Amino acid sequence: MTSHVRHITVDCSDAYALGSFWSQVLGAPLAADDFPGDPEALLETPGAAILFVQGPDTKTVKNRVHLDVQPQDRTRDEEVERLLALGATLVGDHRKPNGRGWATLADPEGNEFCVECSAAERAALTGTRLPVTADDVTTAVRLAVDTLAGVPADRWEALAGTLEWTCWETAEHLGDDLFAYAVQLGPRTPPQDGEVPYRWTADRKGGPANAVFADRAAGPAGLLATLEASGALLASMARTTPPEVRSYHGFGISDPEGFAAMGVVETLVHTHDLAEGLGLPWAPPAALCDRVLARLFPDAPAGGDRWTVLLWATGRAELPDHPRRTSWRWDGRPLEDQTASSAG
Repeated sequence: MTSHVRHITVDCSDAYALGSFWSQVLGAPLAADDFPGDPEALLETPGAAILFVQGPDTKTVKNRVHLDVQPQDRTRDEEVERLLALGATLVGDHRKPNGRGWATLADPEGNEFCVECSAAERAALTGTRLPVTADDVTTAVRLAVDTLAGVPADRWEALAGTLEWTCWETAEHLGDDLFAYAVQLGPRTPPQDGEVPYRWTADRKGGPANAVFADRAAGPAGLLATLEASGALLASMARTTPPEVRSYHGFGISDPEGFAAMGVVETLVHTHDLAEGLGLPWAPPAALCDRVLARLFPDAPAGGDRWTVLLWATGRAELPDHPRRTSWRWDGRPLEDQTASSAG
């Protein structure tokens, strides 16, 4: 076994104040038991937490180690302006006219850090496809749960859109989908010829066949908790499984990115079904729709509203100049495998 980085530790004069600044930078909360005046403040972030430790020494020279920050839903320049407003200072501007480069900032105690281009900006600069990530799974599931939260218990027995399942069954099925994609990546040697052999069954004739079910006694809040938990399982597996791993899916042997993309599509379109049945608005981010279309539906039209195109690709909407789909499937194979197959 090897070691892993548990904390990145930063010496500082005011642990709580500096931790609060970085909490706003990274959108992550400080530990619940941290308060002003505490000698330490812990900021939990994906990968490794940042621990701020109060000490008597002040910063005198350039840091030998610094953080590189990449914005997730903003451009590099928008993020620089946001961080300056939070109290950072501009130390060095290495941004180039062609959109490349970075900006070096300092936090309120003078620790340097760099702001890089977002992943979307990098993809545009290099002409590459922006991959579907574990964070996309988390984003999709959280948006779905937030949309469905607060729906009264007596409305969950309505049919979900054009499906023959109730809204409860559809949400339960969605959680089961996310669970199934996560466990497909779980074995040391993932299966290439079939699914991990859980027992799949339906609660009623005509209902979805699941391996996992929500406890009806827990009500809608419990149902959504199971959905969010299954999404977290898939996000964790997509994040930690080596990209070269392959596992079985009926729509093509796939890799971790492919299973993440499948989970996002299931979440977006089944939340659409639920929103129709429950009378709720639902319009997921266009950029998220675009990424999963590029990964799983590479033959989908390139133009137009990306959410409408995804609904069309999954047989749920009309698209001008294209026949309505009455049957559909994605291609879960990695794109390089699809290209090799086409060339062969």
